[in-house]
Amino acid sequence: MKDVLDELAAARRTMGTATLPAGGAYTVELTRRYDADPDDVWDAITNPERLSRWMKPVTGDLRPGGVFELDGGEHGDILRCEPPRLLRVSWMFGPGADEWPGTSEVEVRLAPDSAGGTEFELVHSIAVGEPMFPTYGPGAGGVGWDLHLVALASILDGAVLDHQNFAASPAGADFTRRSAAAWGEAHLAGGGDPDHVAAAVEATIDFYLNTRYSE
Repeated sequence: MKDVLDELAAARRTMGTATLPAGGAYTVELTRRYDADPDDVWDAITNPERLSRWMKPVTGDLRPGGVFELDGGEHGDILRCEPPRLLRVSWMFGPGADEWPGTSEVEVRLAPDSAGGTEFELVHSIAVGEPMFPTYGPGAGGVGWDLHLVALASILDGAVLDHQNFAASPAGADFTRRSAAAWGEAHLAGGGDPDHVAAAVEATIDFYLNTRYSE
């Protein structure tokens, strides 16, 4: 488990604010470094075959102005695509999501570093009015992204960490608890009320361990 926990510790987590077409939003932001060069990281996040190994199977018209859909139902439009440095998509998920356009976007930014690796930044902006934040805080999306990005690290290292199997394993449960706590710290640093943060962390852990991956 040590290597996976090292991957968890490698990421910097921030909760911020943004403006989306639907209005004010909060952001779930993850920043970290990968040893792979930007072209390799770009391929891993845009090549459907590799994307399915750390995220989910994807279909659609994968070009600027196109649309995509993941096997889990997440879907959206490709808003910007500037290889190998920037990808921005709308990110709709959950029942009735299409009734609330402009409420969720994901942007990934890549930049080369001096050691031949890649500085990776993911920003998920979610409209403040959406219902999950009062219950789960930034961990609602943040834990999911942590689980996916540790699988991405595995792919870039030439290995395979099955996202679903790992998330449902005892080691994955430990990872999830630590990730939720880390997002609680980001929530506090962003000005969250301590009582709300504590409740949100517990609700996030319960969701991931007892609802999402309980089957």
